[in-house]
Amino acid sequence: MTRLSIVRHGQTEWNLHQRIQGSTDIPLNSTGRAQAAESGMRLRERHWDVVVSSPLLRAEETARIIAGELGLTRPELDADMTERHHGEVEGLTFAERQKRFPDGVPVPGLETRQHVLGRVLPALARLADVHDGKSVLIVSHGGIIGTLLRHFTDGERPRHDEIIANGSVHDFVWQYGRIELTHFDATLRTVNESFDVLR
Repeated sequence: MTRLSIVRHGQTEWNLHQRIQGSTDIPLNSTGRAQAAESGMRLRERHWDVVVSSPLLRAEETARIIAGELGLTRPELDADMTERHHGEVEGLTFAERQKRFPDGVPVPGLETRQHVLGRVLPALARLADVHDGKSVLIVSHGGIIGTLLRHFTDGERPRHDEIIANGSVHDFVWQYGRIELTHFDATLRTVNESFDVLR
């Protein structure tokens, strides 16, 4: 059995101002760095063999901070764990997106959830094979985690009142040639929080 846990990166200024990031390479802000350090300290309670990260700055810096807290070497980068591409809505707030592309209007360049699964699920299988029997910590993004959660819960999670918080940790196991979700680290939405998985 291989343990695969996925952490959402720390906060960025675009997160703070509720702008859709997608593949736009936005760095952490000071809050995000503190969140990464806090996640690393919490994760000390468990054993980890390796840290893997999306190559985007916000994930890679989060992963470096966490690896430092865990006493592990520099994270491995895996391009397949990059955030979902959001095309022409990147940089917009959710309200701006809704105005420009109302529900049902296609967004040019928006990566489908099926395409996300088509690259992320094989990547997880590959990581489980390379690190067979170990505990792998992966730093990725809200859109990736949200797509996986919907896939493994048949669309039931995250619920409308749940968000995938910066620094949250979601657990999976790989065994008998398949991956299973074992824990969703849900946070309840506040009134001012936008559609989280787009960020």
